Amino acid sequence: MRFWFSPASEVPIYRQLVTQVVLAILSGDLSPGDRLPSTRELARRFSIHPNTVSAGYRELEREGWTEYRHGSGVYVKNNAVPPSTPEQILDQHIAGFFRAVRELNLPSGEVRHRVAQWLASPPPDHFLLIDPDPEVREILLAEIGEFAKFPVSGASLEDCANPETILAAIPLCRPSQANAVRAVLPAGVELITLQIRSARAWLDSWLPSLKGRRLIGVASRWPDFVEIARTVLEAAGVESDLLVLRNATRPRWVRGLDQTAAIICDARTAATGKLPQGPRIFVFPFLADAARAELSRFC
Repeated sequence: MRFWFSPASEVPIYRQLVTQVVLAILSGDLSPGDRLPSTRELARRFSIHPNTVSAGYRELEREGWTEYRHGSGVYVKNNAVPPSTPEQILDQHIAGFFRAVRELNLPSGEVRHRVAQWLASPPPDHFLLIDPDPEVREILLAEIGEFAKFPVSGASLEDCANPETILAAIPLCRPSQANAVRAVLPAGVELITLQIRSARAWLDSWLPSLKGRRLIGVASRWPDFVEIARTVLEAAGVESDLLVLRNATRPRWVRGLDQTAAIICDARTAATGKLPQGPRIFVFPFLADAARAELSRFC
């Protein structure tokens, strides 16, 4: 096992030893029954006092991580209890991070520097939906705003050239825009790619009730929404002359929708309050349930 010790740190050397051994056990770098280096070996290798190493080993034994075998040394104890508390699970993830770092053979100073940069950055306090299409952006913002407890705002790709735009933000994007968005974000910034709902699966749940010679309206400010809905509906067997297609950016776009049996629209169009009250309104949720669940965990 590889150890790092920093005499300049405010954390005592013995505590640095304890922390690294615990993380190694949690990550699997050390297994039950593995023997730790002797007190004399560690003291000589890192030029630290043997009493400091002994203090660390005693602490590990008190905490139940190791056991001392007389005449043989210090061994990792077989506790066989998986992490269960949030703190233990967090320690396991931290341990996995350090294991990955060791596999990269990065100098410890560079690792500390990068970690310090992350810790020094302000904690995220809002989502930032990044999309080049302003209409799609507004639709998704309206949808996310209905269920997310975390504030959300929108930005274009050009907006992200300003570092202030992504400060304290968790960027979001559609799958089709992931490469373009990553290209404008600084290295290391977390990006959540939103899973989009299957339009066909969503339609299958209610379309049979509307089959027959009944008009179906489609309305949205996003032209692609109207075209995609038209394509899917016709593929599902709805005749083209039964579709009333409306671009909500145009004047008098609601004309004729009151004659339909149902209207398919997006969250933003539904929120305008301009849709007629007679037809059934079906708001297509762009975000899949998995994406909604992921965003709902932030608060």
